[in-house]
Amino acid sequence: MSDAYARAGVSQQVAGSAVEALVRSLGAIHTGKPSRVIPLPGHYASVLRIDDRTGLALSTDTVGTKMVVAERLGRYDTIGIDCVAMGVNDVICVGAEPIALLDFVLTERAEPGICEQLGVGLARGANLAGIEIPGGEIAQVADIVSGHELGGTCVGLVDLDAIVTGASAEPGDPVIGLPSSGLHSNGYTLARSALDGVSLDDGRLDRPLGDVLLEPTEIYVRAVLELLRSPADVRGLAHITGDGLNNLLRLEAEVGYEIDAPLPVPPVFDLIQELGQVPDDEMHEVFNMGCGFCCVVAADDEDAALELIRAHYPGARRVGSATDRVGEVRRA
Repeated sequence: MSDAYARAGVSQQVAGSAVEALVRSLGAIHTGKPSRVIPLPGHYASVLRIDDRTGLALSTDTVGTKMVVAERLGRYDTIGIDCVAMGVNDVICVGAEPIALLDFVLTERAEPGICEQLGVGLARGANLAGIEIPGGEIAQVADIVSGHELGGTCVGLVDLDAIVTGASAEPGDPVIGLPSSGLHSNGYTLARSALDGVSLDDGRLDRPLGDVLLEPTEIYVRAVLELLRSPADVRGLAHITGDGLNNLLRLEAEVGYEIDAPLPVPPVFDLIQELGQVPDDEMHEVFNMGCGFCCVVAADDEDAALELIRAHYPGARRVGSATDRVGEVRRA
């Protein structure tokens, strides 16, 4: 269990129960028409059948309490990149090409200067992901929130016969890890609790702490789409967010995973662990620990896949493999 995270204010166990309760209620939806939903329980994006060939992939998320750091620094021009990244990185996990995002700003009071900066980051993220942002919404709800929150809903397109679920993964398949740019947009409640009292100008890392905490979430779209369009047999794609590498278990395959060659851990995670006295297991449950995305490919395609991915991420490498220990992620 994530004891430090719970003390900081976030219980992953309670959150999981809340999701289950919500899903049970949504099960009462009956449109009187055949469902368009492609069953992908627990996966990163939902897919709706448009016609006999095409699916519409959907994902929604926010930047979470990373926004608190942006507010403390008065810098909002990169947080939009995080908003785009959290959506597009989920959508590509089902093999879809992201095409658009609708943003949502929840705020105490709409301020033109702040909204302009949010727009700068959203535009930059959209350019990096190759998507459009055709619209959005600003809700001023001072009675409910103080400050701001930014979220978005991402949509993409995928051929129904090309959906990536993970179901074809087999024991022995290599897992290729792509480096993260830092914390991304997960675990900030625990990170801020651990770093409470440390100045955002603190320089014990290679640059001021505030800059490290606001480093935008990496957008993996171009590399992953190139991999999907290559001859390589791509068997599973996992966006490593909250729950760390346990996110691999969201793939449909009846396998487990052994991570025996993890990517280097950025120093900010060591600082959080040291100052927050967070156990090693919990760090790996909450944070990406340096690996922001994983690709599971057929063993015969490992070299070709690595060559392609390393053109985008030189630090990418095989971090482990699928095993026959179903539902288990082991770290060496």
